[in-house]
Amino acid sequence: MGDDATERSTERNLDGTTTEYFDVPKAEETYRELVRALFEDHWDAIDFGPCLQGAVFELRFASKPRVGYLDGYFTIGPDEPGAWHFHLCVGAHKGTKARPTPPELARWRQCARAAFYRDLDASGRPRSWGLRLWNGRNEQMMTVFFPNPWLNAERTKPVKEPDWSRLALWMDLRARFAGVPPEPAPVDDARRPQMCG
Repeated sequence: MGDDATERSTERNLDGTTTEYFDVPKAEETYRELVRALFEDHWDAIDFGPCLQGAVFELRFASKPRVGYLDGYFTIGPDEPGAWHFHLCVGAHKGTKARPTPPELARWRQCARAAFYRDLDASGRPRSWGLRLWNGRNEQMMTVFFPNPWLNAERTKPVKEPDWSRLALWMDLRARFAGVPPEPAPVDDARRPQMCG
């Protein structure tokens, strides 16, 4: 899906950390395929939710979620009646005949950017891997957290020695959707990064 023209950017954060971004080429079909890959194929390996300064949601499914798509929106949630769910707009959104969505509002709601990211601590050591989605006004819609070499398999506790194989999913999906080839694991740096800023 990805190509060699993948946009890469670096953002310096106020706490001295750095975030590297690897953009997914903007295309509705690509975004739909990416969301389906995450929530239909890899739902048990990810945590997800809004990640804003002052509020981080780390949600996960206990069983395979139900994934539906209508009028540009995914509806994703547990496969049980009346359960919580969320809506995520990644495609063209028109509304109904009786209540059409104004084009400006449709552009605002729709995902306008998706990028894989890697967070580095103030010393430049990688500490977190994920994917972020932004809407047409550059407001963050969702962050997806991938398995982390510095956390146990259950993603609940830090480990002393990193398990770099936990980056396989992030590397595979980043290669598939952003066109960035997998990188070798850091061999000489088993120093634990500062995990939270």
